[in-house]
Amino acid sequence: MQRSQGREATQLRPVTVTRRYLRHAHGSCLFELGDTKVLCAANFSDSVASWRRGSGLGWVTAEYSMLPASTHTRTRREVAAGAPSGRTHEIQRLIGRSLRSVIDLGGLGGEYTLNVDCDVIQADGGTRTAAITGAFLAVYDALATWREAGRIKELPALDHVAAISVGMVDGVACLDLDYPEDSVAEVDMNVVCDGKGRFIEVQGTGERTPFDRAKLNELLDLALSGTSALVTLQRRLMVEELEVYSERG
Repeated sequence: MQRSQGREATQLRPVTVTRRYLRHAHGSCLFELGDTKVLCAANFSDSVASWRRGSGLGWVTAEYSMLPASTHTRTRREVAAGAPSGRTHEIQRLIGRSLRSVIDLGGLGGEYTLNVDCDVIQADGGTRTAAITGAFLAVYDALATWREAGRIKELPALDHVAAISVGMVDGVACLDLDYPEDSVAEVDMNVVCDGKGRFIEVQGTGERTPFDRAKLNELLDLALSGTSALVTLQRRLMVEELEVYSERG
């Protein structure tokens, strides 16, 4: 099986991260995973939803969208349709859950909402996993901005979070599927992990054939290798404070 860019089955696509991509966001980055490009931005607002008021706790929520020109054929803006699609609802709830699992909501300085926007500007598979991994970097920088403004004393990030896709393509377990691979995969899975390699969410489907426990374990082990590499990248960025970072897969 020939993969894009001559990758091995266990190899990520090239990763490029441009931090602080947006001038007015509290935190932002352009996260590129091969030809998939997701713009992630995080901003604080001075309120929480009505059901959260009086708790003294903050909240983290996410929105996700695909720009019209992000795919081969123009995708209609969902605002024109009047409401987000079921797929969009699913993905933005996944992003929100993933981020909240590693953020101390009591450490946001009060009843503030951290709004995370993930906009796919180019799609080639793995958009939701790229959004989660990039969103964490945007959130981290937003929390740093919040601290610099004197709103909090310590960053309430309990751990890292990263996500990657895996799947069975022509009977081979592959890491980080691009669109051509994803469209023909026998098994397709998205895996979200924290920095300790613990699972936050696993979404797996036998698209063309059922799979047994041995295949599941093989795919999960492969996914852990991918999320571990992405967390290592996140840590390197945070330590070195690089504005732009690029690494071959």
